Amino acid sequence: MTLALPFDNSYTRLPDRLFAAQRPTPVRAPRLLALNRPLAAALGLDPDALAAPDGVAALAGNEVPAGATPISQAYAGHQFGGWVPQLGDGRAVLLGELATATGRVDLQLKGAGPTPFSRAGDGRAWLGPVLREYLVSEAMHALGIPTTRALAAVATGETVLREAPRPGAVLTRLAASHIRVGTFQYLYARQDTDGLSALTDHVIARHYPDAAGPEDLLDAVIGRQARLIAAWMGVGFVHGVMNTDNMSVAGETIDYGPCAFLDGYHPDTVFSSIDSYGRYAYASQPRVAVWNLAQFATSLLPLMPDRDAAVGRFTALVNGFGDRFQAAWLAVFRAKLGLATSEDDDAGLARRLLDIMAANRDDFTRTFRGLADGTAADHVTDRPAFDQWSALWSARRTRDGAGPAAQEALMRRTNPAVIPRNHRVEEAIAAATQGDLGPFGALHEALSTPWQDTPPFADPPAAGQEVTATFCGT
Repeated sequence: MTLALPFDNSYTRLPDRLFAAQRPTPVRAPRLLALNRPLAAALGLDPDALAAPDGVAALAGNEVPAGATPISQAYAGHQFGGWVPQLGDGRAVLLGELATATGRVDLQLKGAGPTPFSRAGDGRAWLGPVLREYLVSEAMHALGIPTTRALAAVATGETVLREAPRPGAVLTRLAASHIRVGTFQYLYARQDTDGLSALTDHVIARHYPDAAGPEDLLDAVIGRQARLIAAWMGVGFVHGVMNTDNMSVAGETIDYGPCAFLDGYHPDTVFSSIDSYGRYAYASQPRVAVWNLAQFATSLLPLMPDRDAAVGRFTALVNGFGDRFQAAWLAVFRAKLGLATSEDDDAGLARRLLDIMAANRDDFTRTFRGLADGTAADHVTDRPAFDQWSALWSARRTRDGAGPAAQEALMRRTNPAVIPRNHRVEEAIAAATQGDLGPFGALHEALSTPWQDTPPFADPPAAGQEVTATFCGT
């Protein structure tokens, strides 16, 4: 019996030039690797039905659930600053939108086979990137950072050829939507004002119902991105490929390719193997966000009755990202220092600690967690510099007035003990490739409670375990 889900597919009611009808390509031998039962239950879905043969067939793309209208979405984008007029879902099929008790979400299969946007690719995914996205996106959710979610991972029983033959897999992803800055750019580049108007109305209705028009939409998207990037910075997350087609207008973290978390801290850290010039380094992420948002603003201009006047207002909004980001960043790092009140030099206090850490690439997560545990000095190489900083911090905490217990509690809920350490993720992928899902399951469980110190997953990499490059996997 075909699986039935509560679909209501509003995106397919937009102009059909925004998508192509596309059924997923069946796979040879689907086998469930992981099912996010708590997420399924929270959405009002039946986990047992999803784990049954008909459910696994739907999660693999071998059957299309009743009520689905499978499509691949069209979009364009700037990739590493270079314009590409047509990208689109080259290996993903959007089955539809689920109307759930917690709101409307997209249900998408990644690795579901070739589409009209595949650009000669095979449309498949291999096990490594599927499990990486599953682990990292669910870790981000546990950290309280807006993100797409992983519902399931299914092995295909087929081989995918990358740099070597790899086991194939399909990821079932949920998102508030998969609409990107690049979706707007796709229509703008084609001078499709009617399409832009329909898409803008759709995004406002779906994500920003209080927005009165394109200008309000731009303002709201900028605000969400400022808060999102600040949250990334607070946990040492490096997206790795912040192209405009990888920026969600819903304000979620999307498209986990060569992403990674900092071990040793340095602002210029890059992980992506294809980021030769450091465009998407850790410290560059706010600056790239401004650049991406400028492209979004440009795409909205044709909708303004007085375009010349709108240019000035839109420019001011985009330029205002810096102040909004700084306010969000300061809120994040002030809490990481255990401070509930505000003083003028709080940003300077936080940055002085980061400078001390950067000088010797001290561990980002362990140092900040150590502030709550009283062990931060053990993780900092330059002890005299840290001791001087600590005296300033101690005086600031006294002026804060909240008291040590409240300050410690604040630090413990803003400085995680466990993050997706790159070496642990790679270990889980390597074991799964050999048929052992035990390390994946153990890591996933530890990541679901990031504020708890869970050995050995809280430990930084030992010598020889460091991962310095990550890969997209397409």
